[in-house]
Amino acid sequence: MTTSAAVPTGSDGAMTGDGSVTDRLVDANQTYASEFTDPGMDARPVLQVAVVACMDARLDLHAALGLELGDCHTIRNAGGVVTDDVIRSLTISQRALGTRSVVLIHHTGCGLESLTEEFRHDLEMEVGQRPPWAVEAFRDVDQDVRQSMQRVRTSPFLLHTDDVRGFVFDVRTGLLREIDPAGGGAAKSA
Repeated sequence: MTTSAAVPTGSDGAMTGDGSVTDRLVDANQTYASEFTDPGMDARPVLQVAVVACMDARLDLHAALGLELGDCHTIRNAGGVVTDDVIRSLTISQRALGTRSVVLIHHTGCGLESLTEEFRHDLEMEVGQRPPWAVEAFRDVDQDVRQSMQRVRTSPFLLHTDDVRGFVFDVRTGLLREIDPAGGGAAKSA
């Protein structure tokens, strides 16, 4: 796994030197592209699965799930919660690109556990406009996974809602813990 630990930073965590983080990413892309060969894939995931997960930088989903390029669709947002936009992406994934299974992954130590909907009020006070979106903060990660599973299972737009499973990824051990959708505790360790 490649990390950015070797990137020189100042005491505030910002990159030092003349380049920005974006410049570093563009430079990395030049190196990547110089060795790139078209894998000849189309946009349909080989495993017919869509993974919805948190955007947390500690989650290396492909490594954690043993996935390769082209295996799945990956949809990420703050908290990995199922929002209207996630339903939009899943609908396109299923109806236009053939996915049939949905895997939901939240994780321990999520930043949304320390926020509240008051975050929106604070933003409104700062910028003069209330955000049109919900923060989707939560206190109980297991219950939030259940809620996300229920949102997928009850969406009228999705064709395949019978293979929807939810997990909590432990950021300290790397293990997934499956969540029982009925609320009787964890289903089983994956």
